[in-house]
Amino acid sequence: MKINIPRHYLYLALLSVVLFIFVVVFSFKVLIPKGKEYRVQRIELQKELKEYRKYQDFYDETLSVLKDLQSKNRHIIQAFDKPFNPSRFEKELKTYFSTLKVTKLARDKDDEGFATYQVDTSSKINSPTNFYDFLDAINKSDWIISVNFPITFKREGEMINSSFTMKVYSNNKDTNSSASTSEAK
Repeated sequence: MKINIPRHYLYLALLSVVLFIFVVVFSFKVLIPKGKEYRVQRIELQKELKEYRKYQDFYDETLSVLKDLQSKNRHIIQAFDKPFNPSRFEKELKTYFSTLKVTKLARDKDDEGFATYQVDTSSKINSPTNFYDFLDAINKSDWIISVNFPITFKREGEMINSSFTMKVYSNNKDTNSSASTSEAK
């Protein structure tokens, strides 16, 4: 008995078998190993995304704290950037003393970036209340100044002479420009 199959069916069946073998080989050689690799990479990506979210939350929290501190301390930040002018300081605060003399001291290694001044004052007062008013005025001034101890008061008749040192905290523009040029090299 002779089976009569048209030739194009035979070609179609042969092509179907070849394609089926190709699909089976392709899936076992390429797709399945890549699928395992994909799962490993997906787990790794999820870990990295979790770590990224953690750092992003920390960044957002830190940024909000920074913005809050900047808004609360705007006056201090602006005062830190203003250059100190000893003659203007004397002019503004001379009203508290009969004489007020500000002299710049040599810079110590501990005072890097800050200017140190010696302030000598004398006034005709019976109590040091003018000095405390002076300290209040310093707190309201345009500069960040710390008065260092010891503060000496010497009575000479009706006058009280006082002497103290203070540090003026301000950005040293020369130090920052030299640091930025060295970083650029």
